[in-house]
Amino acid sequence: MANEARQRRMADRVKVIVAEMLETRIKDPRLGFITITDVRVTPDLRDASVFYTVYGDEEARAATAAALESAKGVIRSEVGKQTGVKFTPTLTFIPDALPDTAAHVEDLLRQAAAADAAVHEQAAAATYAGEADPYRHPEADQVADDVSSAG
Repeated sequence: MANEARQRRMADRVKVIVAEMLETRIKDPRLGFITITDVRVTPDLRDASVFYTVYGDEEARAATAAALESAKGVIRSEVGKQTGVKFTPTLTFIPDALPDTAAHVEDLLRQAAAADAAVHEQAAAATYAGEADPYRHPEADQVADDVSSAG
């Protein structure tokens, strides 16, 4: 088992190698505008999960997933050459759910802002049910009593 620091270094190195391979050496036309967002390596350094996002519609995502699966062997061999570890980790490409989650959060924030604006509109047009200041003020009552008794 590798320690956490080595595991992190290996994940960072695999991320760089995969990104460089996709940018320079993999010439598959199905490969879309892809970004490697994260890599997680198991503690024994034998498996690496590569998270990626693809700009485009569902068709572009599916084509990119197919291109990554077909290039997996070439990428894995390059990872083995550049890392120099005894066992080259197997690569698993996983579409990152971060953009979908971010879009959902954006929608929720937009709904909350609209509801907040509606509340502010109602508050601006609202009036008090009774007096504006419903509390008694002993000083003002004393002054009013003095005025009424003097008059």
